[in-house]
Amino acid sequence: MAGVLPRFGPLPPPIDEFGIKETRPRLAGGRAGGYDLVERMEYLYVRVVKARGLKWSGDLDPFAEIRLGSYSCATRHMEKTWSPEWNDVFAFSRERIPAPFLEVVVRGKGFAKDEYVGRAHFDLADAPLRVPPDSALAPQWVHVVDNKGERAGEVMVAVWFGTQADECFPLAVHGDAALAVDAALAAHTRCKQYTVPRLWYVRVNVIEARDVVFADKARVGEVFVRSRIASQVHKTKVCVSRLPSYGWNEDHMFVAAEPFEDHLVISVEDRVKVDKEEVIGHVHVPFTDLERRWDARPIRPRWYNLVRPEGAAKIDKFSAKICVRLCLEGGYKVLSEPVHYLSDVRPAARELWHKRPPVGLVELGIHNAFGLSPMRSRNGRGSCDAYCVAKYGVKWFRTQTVIDSLAPRFHQQCYWDVHDHCTVLTVAVFHNCQVGEKGGLVTGADPVKDVLLGKVRIRLSTLETGRVYTHAYPLVTLHGGGVRKTGELQLAVRFSATSTLGLLQTYAQPHLPAMHYHHPLSIVHQEALRREAVSLIAHRLGRMDPPLRRECVEHLCEAHAHRWSMRRSKAHFFRLVAALAPLFAAIRWFVDVCHWKNPATTVAVHVIYAMLLCCPNLIMPSFFVYKFLLGLWNYRFRPRHPWHVDTKLSHAETAHLDELDEEFDEFPTARPHEVVRMRYDRLRSLGARIQEMVGDVAAHAERVRCAMAWRDTRATTMYLLFCLLLAAITFVAPFQAVALLVGFYLMRHPRLRQRLPDVPANFFRRLPCKVDCLL
Repeated sequence: MAGVLPRFGPLPPPIDEFGIKETRPRLAGGRAGGYDLVERMEYLYVRVVKARGLKWSGDLDPFAEIRLGSYSCATRHMEKTWSPEWNDVFAFSRERIPAPFLEVVVRGKGFAKDEYVGRAHFDLADAPLRVPPDSALAPQWVHVVDNKGERAGEVMVAVWFGTQADECFPLAVHGDAALAVDAALAAHTRCKQYTVPRLWYVRVNVIEARDVVFADKARVGEVFVRSRIASQVHKTKVCVSRLPSYGWNEDHMFVAAEPFEDHLVISVEDRVKVDKEEVIGHVHVPFTDLERRWDARPIRPRWYNLVRPEGAAKIDKFSAKICVRLCLEGGYKVLSEPVHYLSDVRPAARELWHKRPPVGLVELGIHNAFGLSPMRSRNGRGSCDAYCVAKYGVKWFRTQTVIDSLAPRFHQQCYWDVHDHCTVLTVAVFHNCQVGEKGGLVTGADPVKDVLLGKVRIRLSTLETGRVYTHAYPLVTLHGGGVRKTGELQLAVRFSATSTLGLLQTYAQPHLPAMHYHHPLSIVHQEALRREAVSLIAHRLGRMDPPLRRECVEHLCEAHAHRWSMRRSKAHFFRLVAALAPLFAAIRWFVDVCHWKNPATTVAVHVIYAMLLCCPNLIMPSFFVYKFLLGLWNYRFRPRHPWHVDTKLSHAETAHLDELDEEFDEFPTARPHEVVRMRYDRLRSLGARIQEMVGDVAAHAERVRCAMAWRDTRATTMYLLFCLLLAAITFVAPFQAVALLVGFYLMRHPRLRQRLPDVPANFFRRLPCKVDCLL
């Protein structure tokens, strides 16, 4: 892809800096362990299970330390026990093993002196090679010897060589990547498969409240209802009534995740003053009381007795109650990502999943990244602690963190069932900011956020069935200083169809579940619920071990896609222009034909036009044959590679620095007043141009309607008489003759034309429109 000289930075990017490259990696070839899209990598696995009979006087907080040359990793420590159980697994890359021997040293945590208890020695030449699906290697008791050569207890250990397909790989601490990583804090460096909780829409229809009384009986109540689930809060409009009953009939929509942990709280409140509200009564509704539905059937309303809050003024004979309809909407797909980036289209209710059976299987092999930008300094040199997260549907996959490497090797493979192949698989690369400079985890009340190094999106419908795509995708990030390439990510992708007929049937099915079309949600409401869904997913995945941080979830779900961006607006505008380019080209070609720019072409068009009118039954077949032949001709130029991040299409290379600073500004803004004023004026100028364009389109549409509305009686009379004349002519003359004359008139020779506009154009421009009614 040709590079464009940006307005920032010292040097322009190379010609192919942001291009995709086809690679030829060495694949495993077989399906042993299900890892045939990546290279086979061998690891030394050390599983330290437990110890017994440790000899030490006094209190002992034992932990095991694994030493392999200069590498050292430690298990968790157990407080005050002589029979600890760790059950920790460590993995060392076989190609980076620095010594032929392994030592397991038992120590006591917190000792000032003589913390050494004993050690066990292993010769790696005796370690067996285990390749799944071989049976698991059973651990064995090994004697622990102290400095005097005497037995100081026993430790249960298993040592073997395996691959990344081993079931212990996700649980292992990758000790070969750091000099000292505490196993108790190594959760941020392990690989993990996450299951996104099932999300539901919760519909609360507030109907009415009765028997509402106040301490001041003469008060006219200004009552409203507030419903809340955790941090999601909605309010009805204020209802003013002198009667003890109030009505609203308003819907509130929430997002909830299984297993349900919160309650629905409905409270009836009184607006005493403009800035003061008092709770009249409330009710807590557990989710088990909510009815589940996956269609549009009506829900039976229920009455709930309100409870007075603690500390409120006493009211004699308080018996207020509220009538609501409550249900869990299972017919909707709870959107947590933009519609054009959807990865799963199934509704929340499992009872409807039979309508979306699997049509295929997508397999992803994450090979390696190379040329990563240094994110921190270690020992005076640039370093990066990278990991990948792959997202599709309800299953997310995170690779291990490769510490201190600008060319990390992951070689992990994952797969997903595909229920609709018109979906998107997303892979992102992050720098783990939770790992400190010496390899230990950062501790503190407010750790820094992980940094996005780049993102790759793969639309499954653009992949050929059964073909393995191996490409190196550019990792591109955009920040306030401009666009920057942070490295490349090598992936292998294969899409396999389990049912060709089902795959073809998906093209005739609606993209979203039926409830989205029978009872659609507004765009604004849907976007607000999407933000709540992203927050809920981030909260649940952040509590898992290892946690997936909130910033990772927000990047993968495009949580900030709704923000204003001048760069993105220009990109969308030029996308529209490019999409309409064939139409504009056809119009220009026809104008050239009408003006006889090429007489031979114009004469040929006259002949073809006359032939089609003489044989009108050939018009539609000729059109479709033309489309068929054009499609066959375009087959020669079909795309050979998947789509990737295009910086030129995104207008990232030519974006102005102030536009990028505005795009990455917080909401609400934190910039000085002068900058905000300048951006506001720029937005006003852009809005004025858009306003003028929309106004012109509206004026043309109003003129079309005013031709029949008798607003201008003379113009309407002339138009009706002209329509009557055309009716008589078309009744008498054959259709072919009328169409032939109209076509030849439009394509008449320039000598028969005049430079001024035609009579129909002049008449149309003189029709009235409602622009006169504007202030």
